[in-house]
Amino acid sequence: MEIDPAQPLASAPAPAWLRVERDPRGVLTLTLQQAQRFNVLSQAMLQALQAALDQAEQDPGLRVLVLAAEGAAFCAGHDLKAMAAPGLTQSDHLALFQQCTRFMESLQRLPVPVVARVQGLATAAGCQLVAQCDLAVASTEARFATSGIRYGLFCATPAVPLSRNVPAKKALEMLFTGDFIDAQEALAQGLVNRVAPPQELDAVLATLVDSLLAKPKAALAWGKALFYRQREAGAATAYQLAAQTMAVNMMDPAAQEGALAFLQKRAPVWPHSGERSGDGVSGEFTS
Repeated sequence: MEIDPAQPLASAPAPAWLRVERDPRGVLTLTLQQAQRFNVLSQAMLQALQAALDQAEQDPGLRVLVLAAEGAAFCAGHDLKAMAAPGLTQSDHLALFQQCTRFMESLQRLPVPVVARVQGLATAAGCQLVAQCDLAVASTEARFATSGIRYGLFCATPAVPLSRNVPAKKALEMLFTGDFIDAQEALAQGLVNRVAPPQELDAVLATLVDSLLAKPKAALAWGKALFYRQREAGAATAYQLAAQTMAVNMMDPAAQEGALAFLQKRAPVWPHSGERSGDGVSGEFTS
C-alpha cells in the first residue's frame, strides 16, 4: 500500500514480531518485539523486517530509520534451534543466510541514516545488525559478541560489517573467541557511537536523531551512498567518486543556501528537501 508521510505507520496492521511506528517528522522506528525469544532473526522476523524496509524505500518523507528492540536482548542472532532441526540441507541454510544478507544490504542501500538503539544483548547476527547500521547508541547494559564459534559455527557473515567497524585484531579476537565486550569497549572500538545509562538512552538517541533531521535530506543521501561505495574502492577511484558527489551536491538548493548563509554569517534556512534526493544516489557514477 502507499504510505502517507503525514501519518504514523503504527496505524497499519503490523506483524506480532515487529512494531512499526513513523512520526510526522519522518522518523521510522522498527522495534523487534519477540523479547521472550531474545528477538532472534528467524525467517519470519527477517521477512517482517524486509517488508518494512521495502515499504520504507517508497516513503518520500522518510528521514531517519531507527532499529530498536524490546526485552533484555537487542538481538541474539539467528534461531539456532530452528537451524539445528533435522532434515535441513546445505541449500536450506544458504537460503537463510542469503535472506539475512539481503536485509543487511537493504539497510545500507536505504538513502537515510539508519540508527541502532541497543538496549541489551547483541550476539552473532545481532552484533552484525548493530555493525551494519550507519550509527548506533547503546545502553551501558548492552553487551556484544560474535559467539557462534562457541557452538562450532564461525560468525562469517557477521565478520563482514564487524571488520568494517572495528580494528582487524579486535574483530578477529571477537570472532575467534566469542568473548563479550561491554558497551564502553564497543564505544572505544568504534562499534557504537554513544553510550548512556538505560534511563538516558532515549534522550541520547533523540539528540542524535534531531541532529540528523537538522541536516538536508539530499546531502545525507548522497553522502551515505558515496561513503559505502568509496570504502570498497581504491583511493584514486574513491576520490573520483567523491568529487562527482560533491559536484552534484553543490548544485542542490540546500548547498547553495548553506554557502550563502556562511558568507552572510547567519544560520542556514534549508529549503524543503527530498525532491532531488535521488539524483546521484543510485551509484550511477562513471568509473
